[in-house]
Amino acid sequence: MNKKTVPGKDGNKYVPFEKRTGDFSIVYFTRDLSADGLKKIYDRVSSVISGKTAIKLHTGEAEGPNIIPRPWVRSLVEDRLPGATIVETNTYYEGSRYTTEAHRKTLEINGWNFCPVDITDADGVTTFPVKGGKWFTEMHVGKTLPDYDSLLVLTHFKGHTMGGFGGSNKNIGIGCADGRIGKRDIHSCPGAGMWSIAEEELMERISESTKATVDHFAPHICYINTMRNMSVSCDCEGAEAEPVVTPDVGFVASLDILAADNACVDLIYSLPGGGGKAMIERIETRHGLRQLSYMKELGMGNDRYKLIDIDNNDAEITAAEAVSDVKPVWRPDKYNTFRGRNTGFDE
Repeated sequence: MNKKTVPGKDGNKYVPFEKRTGDFSIVYFTRDLSADGLKKIYDRVSSVISGKTAIKLHTGEAEGPNIIPRPWVRSLVEDRLPGATIVETNTYYEGSRYTTEAHRKTLEINGWNFCPVDITDADGVTTFPVKGGKWFTEMHVGKTLPDYDSLLVLTHFKGHTMGGFGGSNKNIGIGCADGRIGKRDIHSCPGAGMWSIAEEELMERISESTKATVDHFAPHICYINTMRNMSVSCDCEGAEAEPVVTPDVGFVASLDILAADNACVDLIYSLPGGGGKAMIERIETRHGLRQLSYMKELGMGNDRYKLIDIDNNDAEITAAEAVSDVKPVWRPDKYNTFRGRNTGFDE
């Protein structure tokens, strides 16, 4: 890395759709948050999937309440992807997925036992080149990740303590990097502490890591973001995640990673009645929007897109139209108990 390398700016400034430039990608949308809804939207992007298939999803810390429902994923695997394997890596922090042995126990606790799960860095690492990056020339990933022909990136879209939000970019950029080298290189400067990289520089490092994996699998890679149980906390925090105060939205899918993540961010910003307030605050205070602008600079996709409503004859709609009837769940005058905590949202 060049010591003079400096991160970009304005990761806390949202760029409205009408102020963006460039080409358009296709993004599919459904409000049907169910096993059937997942299969319907997968069908729209599945043409690129062939051969030995990996599914990258966040399997979560032990007993985390917000991860993608296992029955939905099981139904998808059984009906659309028989023989597919879930891929994960061990964590950089010392939690319930820090070692392969502990990780296996956590997978069992969380119900990921209906298909093979490959902890890809269990037996070592390999590298993918980072083309056009300014922080990295290569990224360390799990040793067995190259064993697969195609990658379905199945993401629980939510907030993130350091990244602002966790979409497809974070799912791959952090989730495919191995637990000891790749994640360390993304998060920390030598001698400066475990979490010493933050804000714009962190977003850029995550995105460069993502690009390495995307370039490896392209064109046999597609993205589905699940906008459900969107705590401002990542699933890394498990049962300690902050209460969910953002309403459920639906599934978003695309062959363009930037368009998929940008559409989700636009949907959050478009939620009526202040429904996106908590997520927006988390994204902007962490300068998470730099994920989007840097992916565009790296040529990873388009931030303009046509949003196709598969529930309504493939009508093209805006983000605001997609969420126009979504009701806020935050009730500052009402506190309900959920898992023994005050949540402030209706159950």
